[in-house]
Amino acid sequence: MRLFGAKLAGECPRRDDDAVRPRRFVAQLITRPFAHLDAPLSETYRRIMRVFVDNKRRFVVHLRPEDVAEVLRRDGGPALGQEAVDKALESLADWGNLRADPDTSRVTTVEDFYRARYLYQLSREGEAAERALEVYEREIGRRGELQAVALEDIRVRLRALRDLPGHPDPAVVHNLLLELMSRLDSLAANASAFMSGLQRTIDLQDVDEEAFLAYKDRLIAYLERFVSELVVKHHDIATTLRALPPQRVAALLALAAEREAVDALPDAVAVQAGVGGSGGDDASAAAVSAAAAEKLALWESRWSGLWSWFVGGRGHPCQADLLRTRARKAIPDLLATISVLQERRAGRSDRSADFRALARWFAQAPTDEDAHRLWRAAFGLSTSRHLTAEPGVSPTEVPAAASWLDAPRVEVSARLRASGRYARRGAPRQVRDRAAEREMLAREMAAEREQAEAARRRLATGRPTRLSDLGKLDRQEFGLFLRLLGDALAAGPPGPDGVIRTRTSDGALAVTLEPVDGLAEVVTEDGVLRGPDHEITVVDLISPDRAVVP
Repeated sequence: MRLFGAKLAGECPRRDDDAVRPRRFVAQLITRPFAHLDAPLSETYRRIMRVFVDNKRRFVVHLRPEDVAEVLRRDGGPALGQEAVDKALESLADWGNLRADPDTSRVTTVEDFYRARYLYQLSREGEAAERALEVYEREIGRRGELQAVALEDIRVRLRALRDLPGHPDPAVVHNLLLELMSRLDSLAANASAFMSGLQRTIDLQDVDEEAFLAYKDRLIAYLERFVSELVVKHHDIATTLRALPPQRVAALLALAAEREAVDALPDAVAVQAGVGGSGGDDASAAAVSAAAAEKLALWESRWSGLWSWFVGGRGHPCQADLLRTRARKAIPDLLATISVLQERRAGRSDRSADFRALARWFAQAPTDEDAHRLWRAAFGLSTSRHLTAEPGVSPTEVPAAASWLDAPRVEVSARLRASGRYARRGAPRQVRDRAAEREMLAREMAAEREQAEAARRRLATGRPTRLSDLGKLDRQEFGLFLRLLGDALAAGPPGPDGVIRTRTSDGALAVTLEPVDGLAEVVTEDGVLRGPDHEITVVDLISPDRAVVP
C-alpha cells in the first residue's frame, strides 16, 4: 500500500491549491451554521431556532415537526403550515444547525416504518451560532453605564477578603472571588460601552439632537457624580489591594481553584486510566491536580486584571485613571458639542457649510462660462482697474458702480507681462527723516508730565486743607482735583466719624475727605466750582518727602 501510495503521488503531482483546500473546507464548516441568516426565509429560520433554544433551556432536547409548528402558531408571528415547517427543518438540518434522528417511537405499521419521520435537536454548531447571535444583538443594543454601585461592591468584597480568618472556608472565599470578578467584568464592559456611545454622541453620529439637548444637563451631572465617586472609591480599593500580602492572595486563589477543580469533568485519558486496576485513584488524583493547576492559572489572570484595573504598573497607568481622565475630558467636549448644536439651531452661518454649498453650485454649473460667472459673483477676484495704471499716471475717474463693460479702457504696460512689475528701474525713493517730529512729541510729553507732577505737588501736601482755601487752580491741577474728589465720593458712605478714607485706583495717593460747615468756591481758569465745603487731605504714598505746603 505504501508503494502504491507513493506511485500514485508520483503520477499525480500536487497542485498549488491543494494546500488551500483544507482551509476553505474549515471556513465553510464555520460559516454554514450562519447560512440561514442570508436565506430568503431568514425570519422563519430564526423563529424556528429560537423555539429550539427556548426548549433546551427547559431541558427539552428533542422536538417533532408538529411540536415546532404548534409553538410557532402560539408565538404571534406569521402563520406557517406544517409543510413549510418541515421544509425549513430540513434546510436547517442540511446547514448543520439541527440534527435529525429517525423517529421510531410512533411506528405501528410497515407503512409508518418506511415513512420518513424525524426528531430534531440542536447541534453543537447550531447552538454556538445562536449564542453568538445573542451576544451580537445584546452588544449592539447595549447602552452602557458608569456603575458607581459596582465600585462600592468591589470595595466591600475586597475588605471582606482582607478580613477573612487565617483558615477561611473555601466556599466563602470562592463566592467572594466570583462576586468580585463578576462586578469587575460588569464595570469594565459597561464603562467601555458607555464611553463608546458617549464618543459617538460627541461626534454627533446617529444622535437625536432634540433628545440630546433635552437630557444634556443630566448627562453632565451623571459624569460629574461618577468621577467624584471614582476618585474616592478608587483610592480605597487600591489601598486595600496593596495591603493584601502576595502569599495571602496566592492562598485564597488556590482555595478557589481547588474548589472548582473538584467539579471538573475528567478527560478521556483519566477515565480510561481509572477503569479497573489499582492505578485508578492515582489517575483520578492526577486529573484533579491538573484541573486545579489550570483553574489556578485562570484565577491568577483574573486577579492580575483586577490589579491592573485599580493599581497599574510602572509606566502603565491603571484603567481607573484612564477612565477618570476620559470622563473628565468628555464634559468640556459635551459642552462644545452643545455649543455647536445651539449655533445650528440659531441659524448662524457656518463657513464650512457655505463652502460645501458653493462647491455643489460649481459642480452643478452647466457650462464653464456659468462657472466663471459664479466665481466672479462669489469672490469678485477680478483685476482691479485702478491698480493697473503706470506709476505716476492717474487713471480715468470712474464711479465704483459703473459696469466694467461701460467703463473706458485702461492701458496696461507690457512690463507687467515681461517682468511682473510696474515700477521702473532705478533707485528707490529716499525715506523721510522724522527726527524733528519725534523730538517735538518728546518735548510735549515731557511738558505734560511736568505739569502733572506740579499738580500732584500742589495738592498732595499731606495736611488737611479746606476746599475754600485751595485758591486758584490751573487746568492740570483742577483735573487732578476732580479725579481725587470723584474717587473719594465714589468710595461709599462715610465711616462712623463721618470721614471718607480711600485711595486712588493706581494706589499712588491716599485721600481723606471730611465734611465741614460752609460753602466752598474753587476758582479755575475756566470758571468757578461751588459746593458744600469739605476738608481734604491728600498724601503722596509713592514719594511722601516731595509733599510741599503751598
